[in-house]
Amino acid sequence: MITHEKRNALDTRQHLPVRIHPKRSSMLGHLLKHKVLLLMLLPGVVFLLINNYLPMFGIIIAFKNINYVDGILGSPWVGLDNFKFLFATSDAWIITRNTVLYNFVFIILNLVIAVSIAIALNELKNKLAAKFYQSIMFFPYFLSMVVVSYLVFAFLNVEYGFINKGILAMFGLNELNWYSEPKYWPFILPLINLWKGVGYGCVIYLAAIIGIDSEYYEAALIDGASKWKQILHITIPLIRPVIIITTILAIGGIFRSDFGLFYQTTLNSGALYPTTLVIDTYVYNALINMGNLGMSAAAGLYQSIVGFFLVLGSNWIVRKVDKDQAVF
Repeated sequence: MITHEKRNALDTRQHLPVRIHPKRSSMLGHLLKHKVLLLMLLPGVVFLLINNYLPMFGIIIAFKNINYVDGILGSPWVGLDNFKFLFATSDAWIITRNTVLYNFVFIILNLVIAVSIAIALNELKNKLAAKFYQSIMFFPYFLSMVVVSYLVFAFLNVEYGFINKGILAMFGLNELNWYSEPKYWPFILPLINLWKGVGYGCVIYLAAIIGIDSEYYEAALIDGASKWKQILHITIPLIRPVIIITTILAIGGIFRSDFGLFYQTTLNSGALYPTTLVIDTYVYNALINMGNLGMSAAAGLYQSIVGFFLVLGSNWIVRKVDKDQAVF
Protein backbone atom coordinates (compact mmCIF):
# COMPACT_ATOMS: atom_id res chain seq x y z
CA MET A 1 0.00 0.00 0.00
CA ILE A 2 1.40 3.37 -1.06
CA THR A 3 1.25 5.94 1.70
CA HIS A 4 0.67 9.66 1.23
CA GLU A 5 4.38 10.41 1.83
CA LYS A 6 5.57 7.85 -0.78
CA ARG A 7 3.11 9.21 -3.36
CA ASN A 8 4.46 12.75 -2.83
CA ALA A 9 8.04 11.48 -3.19
CA LEU A 10 7.21 9.72 -6.47
CA ASP A 11 5.47 12.77 -7.86
CA THR A 12 8.41 14.96 -6.92
CA ARG A 13 10.89 12.51 -8.57
CA GLN A 14 8.94 12.53 -11.82
CA HIS A 15 9.31 16.30 -12.10
CA LEU A 16 13.09 16.30 -11.46
CA PRO A 17 15.24 17.20 -14.53
CA VAL A 18 17.23 14.42 -16.20
CA ARG A 19 20.79 14.51 -14.94
CA ILE A 20 23.62 14.48 -17.54
CA HIS A 21 27.07 13.30 -16.54
CA PRO A 22 29.21 16.43 -15.99
CA LYS A 23 32.11 15.12 -18.04
CA ARG A 24 29.89 14.13 -20.98
CA SER A 25 28.09 17.46 -20.80
CA SER A 26 31.32 19.48 -20.87
CA MET A 27 32.61 17.46 -23.83
CA LEU A 28 29.38 18.01 -25.77
CA GLY A 29 29.45 21.70 -24.95
CA HIS A 30 33.06 21.94 -26.05
CA LEU A 31 32.23 20.32 -29.40
CA LEU A 32 29.25 22.60 -29.97
CA LYS A 33 31.27 25.65 -29.02
CA HIS A 34 33.97 24.88 -31.58
CA LYS A 35 31.76 23.33 -34.26
CA VAL A 36 32.89 25.86 -36.88
CA LEU A 37 36.56 25.06 -36.26
CA LEU A 38 35.84 21.33 -36.32
CA LEU A 39 34.00 21.74 -39.62
CA MET A 40 37.05 23.53 -41.05
CA LEU A 41 39.20 20.66 -39.79
CA LEU A 42 37.04 18.01 -41.46
CA PRO A 43 38.55 18.22 -45.01
CA GLY A 44 42.05 17.81 -43.60
CA VAL A 45 41.01 14.82 -41.51
CA VAL A 46 39.33 13.16 -44.50
CA PHE A 47 42.41 13.81 -46.63
CA LEU A 48 44.61 12.32 -43.89
CA LEU A 49 42.43 9.20 -43.63
CA ILE A 50 42.37 8.61 -47.39
CA ASN A 51 46.04 9.29 -48.08
CA ASN A 52 47.73 8.14 -44.87
CA TYR A 53 45.62 5.56 -43.07
CA LEU A 54 43.76 3.62 -45.75
CA PRO A 55 47.02 2.77 -47.60
CA MET A 56 48.34 1.23 -44.37
CA PHE A 57 46.52 -1.91 -45.48
CA GLY A 58 49.54 -2.39 -47.74
CA ILE A 59 51.69 -3.21 -44.70
CA ILE A 60 50.86 -6.86 -45.26
CA ILE A 61 52.92 -6.76 -48.49
CA ALA A 62 56.06 -6.65 -46.30
CA PHE A 63 55.19 -10.11 -44.95
CA LYS A 64 54.27 -11.76 -48.26
CA ASN A 65 55.93 -13.08 -51.37
CA ILE A 66 53.87 -11.07 -53.83
CA ASN A 67 52.95 -12.55 -57.18
CA TYR A 68 50.61 -10.88 -59.61
CA VAL A 69 48.60 -14.04 -60.32
CA ASP A 70 47.31 -14.51 -56.76
CA GLY A 71 47.25 -10.80 -55.87
CA ILE A 72 48.09 -9.25 -52.52
CA LEU A 73 45.65 -11.28 -50.39
CA GLY A 74 46.28 -14.57 -52.16
CA SER A 75 50.08 -14.43 -52.15
CA PRO A 76 51.84 -16.70 -49.62
CA TRP A 77 53.03 -15.39 -46.26
CA VAL A 78 56.81 -15.44 -45.70
CA GLY A 79 57.03 -13.99 -42.19
CA LEU A 80 60.13 -11.86 -41.64
CA ASP A 81 62.09 -13.18 -44.61
CA ASN A 82 61.74 -9.91 -46.51
CA PHE A 83 63.36 -8.02 -43.64
CA LYS A 84 66.40 -10.28 -43.69
CA PHE A 85 67.20 -8.82 -47.11
CA LEU A 86 68.28 -5.53 -45.51
CA PHE A 87 70.71 -7.10 -43.07
CA ALA A 88 71.91 -10.30 -44.77
CA THR A 89 74.50 -8.69 -47.04
CA SER A 90 77.84 -7.02 -46.44
CA ASP A 91 76.33 -3.71 -47.59
CA ALA A 92 74.01 -3.52 -44.57
CA TRP A 93 76.51 -1.57 -42.46
CA ILE A 94 77.44 0.77 -45.35
CA ILE A 95 73.87 1.75 -46.24
CA THR A 96 72.86 2.22 -42.58
CA ARG A 97 75.95 4.31 -41.82
CA ASN A 98 75.52 6.49 -44.91
CA THR A 99 71.80 7.02 -44.32
CA VAL A 100 72.15 8.04 -40.67
CA LEU A 101 75.29 10.18 -41.01
CA TYR A 102 74.09 12.08 -44.09
CA ASN A 103 70.73 12.84 -42.53
CA PHE A 104 72.39 13.91 -39.28
CA VAL A 105 74.59 16.36 -41.20
CA PHE A 106 71.59 17.58 -43.20
CA ILE A 107 69.58 18.28 -40.03
CA ILE A 108 72.36 20.21 -38.27
CA LEU A 109 73.52 22.12 -41.34
CA ASN A 110 70.05 23.11 -42.53
CA LEU A 111 68.98 24.13 -39.03
CA VAL A 112 71.96 26.39 -38.34
CA ILE A 113 72.06 28.00 -41.79
CA ALA A 114 68.26 28.44 -42.07
CA VAL A 115 67.98 30.10 -38.65
CA SER A 116 70.98 32.34 -39.38
CA ILE A 117 69.57 33.48 -42.73
CA ALA A 118 66.11 34.04 -41.24
CA ILE A 119 67.60 36.28 -38.54
CA ALA A 120 69.66 38.15 -41.14
CA LEU A 121 66.61 38.73 -43.37
CA ASN A 122 64.60 39.98 -40.40
CA GLU A 123 67.31 42.54 -39.65
CA LEU A 124 67.23 44.03 -43.16
CA LYS A 125 65.76 47.52 -43.14
CA ASN A 126 64.72 47.31 -46.80
CA LYS A 127 61.81 44.87 -46.62
CA LEU A 128 61.48 44.76 -50.41
CA ALA A 129 65.08 43.51 -50.67
CA ALA A 130 64.38 40.99 -47.88
CA LYS A 131 61.41 39.58 -49.80
CA PHE A 132 63.51 39.38 -52.97
CA TYR A 133 66.32 37.47 -51.23
CA GLN A 134 63.79 35.19 -49.56
CA SER A 135 62.17 34.36 -52.91
CA ILE A 136 65.54 33.69 -54.54
CA MET A 137 66.50 31.23 -51.79
CA PHE A 138 63.08 29.56 -51.79
CA PHE A 139 63.05 28.98 -55.57
CA PRO A 140 65.39 25.90 -55.61
CA TYR A 141 62.97 24.07 -53.30
CA PHE A 142 60.47 23.83 -56.19
CA LEU A 143 62.99 22.38 -58.65
CA SER A 144 62.78 18.70 -59.49
CA MET A 145 65.80 16.69 -58.43
CA VAL A 146 66.18 15.67 -62.08
CA VAL A 147 66.72 19.35 -62.96
CA VAL A 148 69.12 19.71 -60.04
CA SER A 149 71.08 16.68 -61.23
CA TYR A 150 71.58 18.32 -64.64
CA LEU A 151 72.78 21.51 -62.95
CA VAL A 152 75.25 19.49 -60.88
CA PHE A 153 76.36 17.64 -64.01
CA ALA A 154 77.04 20.99 -65.71
CA PHE A 155 79.49 21.78 -62.91
CA LEU A 156 81.07 18.33 -62.49
CA ASN A 157 81.18 16.97 -66.03
CA VAL A 158 84.67 15.67 -66.77
CA GLU A 159 85.01 17.12 -70.27
CA TYR A 160 82.88 20.27 -70.21
CA GLY A 161 82.12 20.93 -66.54
CA PHE A 162 82.55 24.44 -65.17
CA ILE A 163 84.76 23.29 -62.29
CA ASN A 164 87.15 21.30 -64.47
CA LYS A 165 87.32 23.67 -67.45
CA GLY A 166 86.90 26.86 -65.44
CA ILE A 167 88.13 26.84 -61.86
CA LEU A 168 90.69 24.01 -61.95
CA ALA A 169 92.07 25.09 -65.33
CA MET A 170 92.41 28.66 -64.07
CA PHE A 171 94.72 27.53 -61.26
CA GLY A 172 96.56 25.02 -63.44
CA LEU A 173 95.23 21.98 -61.57
CA ASN A 174 94.49 18.58 -63.06
CA GLU A 175 90.95 17.73 -64.07
CA LEU A 176 88.99 15.41 -61.80
CA ASN A 177 86.58 12.64 -62.69
CA TRP A 178 84.06 13.61 -60.05
CA TYR A 179 81.73 10.68 -60.72
CA SER A 180 84.51 8.19 -59.99
CA GLU A 181 85.89 9.78 -56.82
CA PRO A 182 83.81 8.76 -53.74
CA LYS A 183 85.84 10.89 -51.30
CA TYR A 184 84.42 14.20 -52.56
CA TRP A 185 80.72 13.35 -52.34
CA PRO A 186 80.33 13.56 -48.53
CA PHE A 187 80.93 17.28 -49.09
CA ILE A 188 79.09 17.69 -52.39
CA LEU A 189 75.80 16.09 -51.30
CA PRO A 190 75.30 18.23 -48.14
CA LEU A 191 75.98 21.37 -50.20
CA ILE A 192 73.37 20.37 -52.79
CA ASN A 193 70.86 19.50 -50.07
CA LEU A 194 71.54 22.80 -48.32
CA TRP A 195 71.16 24.84 -51.52
CA LYS A 196 67.85 23.15 -52.35
CA GLY A 197 66.25 23.02 -48.91
CA VAL A 198 67.53 25.96 -46.87
CA GLY A 199 64.98 28.35 -48.36
CA TYR A 200 62.07 26.27 -47.07
CA GLY A 201 63.43 26.18 -43.54
CA CYS A 202 64.27 29.87 -43.72
CA VAL A 203 60.64 30.76 -44.47
CA ILE A 204 59.42 28.77 -41.44
CA TYR A 205 61.87 30.38 -39.02
CA LEU A 206 61.38 33.85 -40.49
CA ALA A 207 57.63 33.56 -39.93
CA ALA A 208 58.30 32.62 -36.29
CA ILE A 209 60.69 35.58 -35.85
CA ILE A 210 58.24 38.05 -37.37
CA GLY A 211 55.64 36.90 -34.83
CA ILE A 212 57.82 38.02 -31.89
CA ASP A 213 56.45 41.11 -30.15
CA SER A 214 58.65 44.15 -30.92
CA GLU A 215 58.29 45.36 -27.31
CA TYR A 216 60.86 42.77 -26.24
CA TYR A 217 63.48 44.33 -28.52
CA GLU A 218 62.52 47.87 -27.50
CA ALA A 219 62.96 47.00 -23.82
CA ALA A 220 66.31 45.32 -24.55
CA LEU A 221 67.44 48.36 -26.54
CA ILE A 222 66.59 50.66 -23.61
CA ASP A 223 68.67 48.42 -21.33
CA GLY A 224 71.60 48.80 -23.72
CA ALA A 225 71.60 45.27 -25.14
CA SER A 226 73.53 44.89 -28.39
CA LYS A 227 72.03 43.29 -31.49
CA TRP A 228 73.96 40.08 -30.81
CA LYS A 229 72.60 39.87 -27.24
CA GLN A 230 69.07 40.50 -28.53
CA ILE A 231 69.45 37.55 -30.88
CA LEU A 232 70.85 35.28 -28.16
CA HIS A 233 68.43 36.22 -25.38
CA ILE A 234 65.23 37.11 -27.26
CA THR A 235 65.08 35.78 -30.83
CA ILE A 236 66.49 32.28 -30.39
CA PRO A 237 64.69 31.48 -27.08
CA LEU A 238 61.34 32.62 -28.49
CA ILE A 239 61.64 30.57 -31.69
CA ARG A 240 62.96 27.55 -29.80
CA PRO A 241 59.57 25.73 -29.86
CA VAL A 242 59.54 25.92 -33.68
CA ILE A 243 63.16 24.73 -33.83
CA ILE A 244 62.35 21.77 -31.56
CA ILE A 245 59.28 20.72 -33.55
CA THR A 246 61.06 20.86 -36.92
CA THR A 247 64.09 19.04 -35.52
CA ILE A 248 62.00 16.24 -33.97
CA LEU A 249 60.14 15.75 -37.25
CA ALA A 250 63.46 15.70 -39.14
CA ILE A 251 64.87 13.12 -36.71
CA GLY A 252 61.81 10.96 -37.40
CA GLY A 253 62.94 10.72 -41.02
CA ILE A 254 66.60 10.08 -40.29
CA PHE A 255 66.36 6.54 -41.70
CA ARG A 256 64.88 7.92 -44.91
CA SER A 257 66.90 9.72 -47.50
CA ASP A 258 66.20 11.97 -50.44
CA PHE A 259 66.11 9.34 -53.19
CA GLY A 260 66.55 11.89 -55.98
CA LEU A 261 69.58 13.42 -54.29
CA PHE A 262 71.42 10.12 -53.89
CA TYR A 263 70.26 8.51 -57.13
CA GLN A 264 69.93 11.32 -59.69
CA THR A 265 72.75 13.69 -58.77
CA THR A 266 75.28 10.85 -58.45
CA LEU A 267 74.05 9.31 -61.75
CA ASN A 268 73.79 6.07 -59.75
CA SER A 269 77.51 5.59 -60.32
CA GLY A 270 78.72 2.29 -58.89
CA ALA A 271 82.14 3.80 -58.16
CA LEU A 272 80.51 6.15 -55.65
CA TYR A 273 78.56 3.49 -53.73
CA PRO A 274 80.91 3.43 -50.69
CA THR A 275 79.88 7.01 -49.85
CA THR A 276 76.55 7.48 -51.66
CA LEU A 277 74.64 4.21 -51.26
CA VAL A 278 71.76 4.61 -48.79
CA ILE A 279 68.80 2.43 -47.84
CA ASP A 280 66.45 3.94 -50.43
CA THR A 281 68.81 3.58 -53.41
CA TYR A 282 69.92 0.13 -52.25
CA VAL A 283 66.34 -1.12 -52.10
CA TYR A 284 65.52 0.46 -55.46
CA ASN A 285 68.49 -1.20 -57.17
CA ALA A 286 67.57 -4.53 -55.61
CA LEU A 287 63.94 -4.11 -56.65
CA ILE A 288 64.96 -3.39 -60.25
CA ASN A 289 67.28 -6.39 -60.34
CA MET A 290 65.12 -8.86 -58.40
CA GLY A 291 61.59 -7.50 -58.90
CA ASN A 292 60.63 -8.42 -55.31
CA LEU A 293 57.89 -6.04 -54.14
CA GLY A 294 57.79 -7.56 -50.66
CA MET A 295 61.41 -6.59 -49.95
CA SER A 296 60.73 -3.00 -50.94
CA ALA A 297 57.67 -2.85 -48.66
CA ALA A 298 59.68 -4.37 -45.81
CA ALA A 299 62.32 -1.65 -46.16
CA GLY A 300 59.67 1.08 -46.11
CA LEU A 301 57.99 -0.42 -43.03
CA TYR A 302 61.35 -0.76 -41.27
CA GLN A 303 62.13 2.92 -41.92
CA SER A 304 58.69 4.01 -40.69
CA ILE A 305 58.87 2.01 -37.46
CA VAL A 306 62.38 3.25 -36.65
CA GLY A 307 61.32 6.81 -37.47
CA PHE A 308 58.29 6.51 -35.19
CA PHE A 309 60.40 5.43 -32.22
CA LEU A 310 62.99 8.10 -32.97
CA VAL A 311 60.27 10.75 -32.77
CA LEU A 312 59.04 9.32 -29.46
CA GLY A 313 62.61 9.13 -28.13
CA SER A 314 63.45 12.68 -29.20
CA ASN A 315 60.28 14.03 -27.65
CA TRP A 316 61.00 12.10 -24.44
CA ILE A 317 64.45 13.69 -24.20
CA VAL A 318 63.00 17.16 -24.80
CA ARG A 319 60.34 16.51 -22.15
CA LYS A 320 63.04 15.55 -19.62
CA VAL A 321 65.01 18.72 -20.35
CA ASP A 322 62.09 21.14 -20.65
CA LYS A 323 58.57 19.77 -20.31
CA ASP A 324 56.94 22.88 -21.75
CA GLN A 325 58.85 22.53 -25.05
CA ALA A 326 57.81 18.92 -25.75
CA VAL A 327 55.54 18.29 -28.71
CA PHE A 328 53.30 15.87 -26.79
